[in-house]
Amino acid sequence: MSAPNKSYDPVEVEALKPEEVARVTEAALAAIAAAPDLGALREVKIAHAGDRSPLALANREIGALPPQAKAEAGRRVGQARGAVNKALAARQAELEAERDARVLVEEAVDVTLPHDRVPAGARHPITTLAERIEDVFTAMGYAVAEGPEVETEWHNFDALNFPPDHPAREAQDTFFVRAPGGDRHAEDARGSSSGVVLRTHTSPVQIRSLLDREPPVYVVCPGRTFRTDELDATHTPVFHQVELLAVDEGLTMADLKGTLDHMVQALFGEDMTTRLRPNFFPFTEPSAEMDMRCYVCRGASVGNPDRPCRTCSSEGWIELGGCGMVNPRVLVACGVDPERYSGFAFGFGIERMLMFRHNVDDMRDMVEGDVRFTRPFGMEI
Repeated sequence: MSAPNKSYDPVEVEALKPEEVARVTEAALAAIAAAPDLGALREVKIAHAGDRSPLALANREIGALPPQAKAEAGRRVGQARGAVNKALAARQAELEAERDARVLVEEAVDVTLPHDRVPAGARHPITTLAERIEDVFTAMGYAVAEGPEVETEWHNFDALNFPPDHPAREAQDTFFVRAPGGDRHAEDARGSSSGVVLRTHTSPVQIRSLLDREPPVYVVCPGRTFRTDELDATHTPVFHQVELLAVDEGLTMADLKGTLDHMVQALFGEDMTTRLRPNFFPFTEPSAEMDMRCYVCRGASVGNPDRPCRTCSSEGWIELGGCGMVNPRVLVACGVDPERYSGFAFGFGIERMLMFRHNVDDMRDMVEGDVRFTRPFGMEI
């Protein structure tokens, strides 16, 4: 076995030469000083202080040196690596300080600014009024029912006893999504061959409720409806309705009248009353227009020129909506036995009721999105 090579000179190892160690150290220090941000500094650290850096590779060469040469080479490389690590720590602290100072400036929040510069919004009064009406009827045991806004003619017209030549089925009154084709009176198809429309009322929800539920059925149906009206002070092509349907054994017009009285008393005051005037609707028989006592003059303006009422034109009554007993043909179309069950229904426009309750003169104010209209109604929930 040969003896150790005590004459081995570490200067002959290229990576351990003093000038080479000095060169890579200077390169590392220059790269550290030039790093513009913490991300770049991480790349510099990997390149000049990582496991594959020149100084790390040089340090591995020390193990092959004879004992008397290891001390000098280790001291030279160790001092170089220490200088690089010290420079890295100093530059990192410097860049972190710069970052923190920049964040304080860029993300500063002036807590002395007024907190109310952005005006508060409000829920739309149509939404709050619809929910209040729902609350009146759910307290009476009714369920809230909803349906699609795009409906078949069968649900929107046929099942509701509208004849084929009814004016409401023309394009001048109804938005058609798909023109009718085939036999649109095929009740077994439930509209599969009929046209498709934007619903003109929420009555199709009543039809769907009767088709999906077994009597007794008590539902209130709020929703958005569509008709080809021009937008003006009293009309809009998109409006909201609430309709009520009750189907049970033994229901009469007296039950309808009592329900209507309770509704107007809950919404307008305990002294309010209603009256029914004969009318005609295809889906109810008998049918009636529902009026309520004028909530402003309470009828005191009738025949009294000294107390005119602009709200009811001194007539003492305000027309609110249509109602009546469900036509037996509607019950048959939905598979309900008219010999056993009877029902009543009524409906009215939410925009119209909002105009009554809050003296809104122009319906366009409800749809233009101006917060100056909605804010006075507040955030009622």
